[in-house]
Amino acid sequence: MQISPARRSLSGFFLIGLLMAFPGAILPVWGYHLSSEYLTVGALFLAMVLGVLASLKLAYHLLGRYGIRVALTAAAGTACAAMIYMAAIPPAEPELWRLAGFFWLGLSIGPLNTCLMHAITPLYERDPAATLNLAGGFFGLGCLTTALLVGSAFYAYTVPSILLFLAVIPGLVAGVFAQTKYDVLPMPAPVPIRKAWEDLRSPEAVLLGLLLFFQSGNEWSIAGWLPLFLTQRLGLSPASALHMLAVYWLALLVGRVVTQAILAHVRHGVLLTACGGSAALGCGVLFYTNNRFGAWAGVLFLGLAYAAIYPLVAERIGGRFPHYHPGFFNGIFSIATVAGLLAPSTLGLYAHLWGIRAVMLVPFLGSIAVFLLVVVIRVYTRLTSPATGEARS
Repeated sequence: MQISPARRSLSGFFLIGLLMAFPGAILPVWGYHLSSEYLTVGALFLAMVLGVLASLKLAYHLLGRYGIRVALTAAAGTACAAMIYMAAIPPAEPELWRLAGFFWLGLSIGPLNTCLMHAITPLYERDPAATLNLAGGFFGLGCLTTALLVGSAFYAYTVPSILLFLAVIPGLVAGVFAQTKYDVLPMPAPVPIRKAWEDLRSPEAVLLGLLLFFQSGNEWSIAGWLPLFLTQRLGLSPASALHMLAVYWLALLVGRVVTQAILAHVRHGVLLTACGGSAALGCGVLFYTNNRFGAWAGVLFLGLAYAAIYPLVAERIGGRFPHYHPGFFNGIFSIATVAGLLAPSTLGLYAHLWGIRAVMLVPFLGSIAVFLLVVVIRVYTRLTSPATGEARS
């Protein structure tokens, strides 16, 4: 059966998930669970985010001049080369070399995200929430694959072998991208400065932007630091901690599927509120627990709670602010999402000052902020909408 390029592009989010989950999975392999070099860990996360930011303009250039196929192939090839480079770094080399590798990896993520979101534009315009849920499902599968592969190979293979094995995946994906014929889609028009300023003057835009900021920070703080937290706080082996990280991604993936199934039958505002409360509960359990059962419970609560928040928020933003495109850096919402990715790097400073428990305290406070913001947004919507309300608000 022929599958449209837009639908086929959804599977590309598997690669983005693989790359975004890479830092959290590889840190125990490099032995950071045996030390308290929290500032170095934070610097590694910062280097990758800076790479993502540096690649945004490059992504627009590649997409506008060479098209989707060339841009995606180049991005996947860059990811493959970055992992091969990190596999070749001797353990005794200064951390600057690993920082360069993470920056290099970030350079591939920006074009991948931009080009894939551009490729699935026809699906996104038809049904934003369902499209983002499907993309999130492939993304979660990629994250799950990284955690499972690294956790299973931890005691069986050397560090370079693990990195080379992971490098094979973006290499194969680059070959698939090179063989795919993508539709020619018009580039989204840039958002005028005046329009972006109007967003800042809108209370709802500010609230939704803050919600995206805290939610992005919460998700990536857990994804990046969970293995180190579990090994140092609970004494788990690195392999067990990585398998628990895989459970986090599995819960998030299952939550995406369940959300997609019930989306048409549940009020979106109620679902958002429930997820925000569950996320705060999961972080609280992890912060206070001192045993495996509490860790399992907290991880499951977090994975299931985080599953529905971003797609529903993006759908709401797309309905209220039509100029928003989740794949392009434009306006307050994109700034909020990227700023949230900086959270794992700031945790390095907090852990250095207050210990490893601070790694879970920050997402706990962030989850409470998400819950309160959801409540405030629902109240604001009721006060500003017609008396009949919206069918799925």
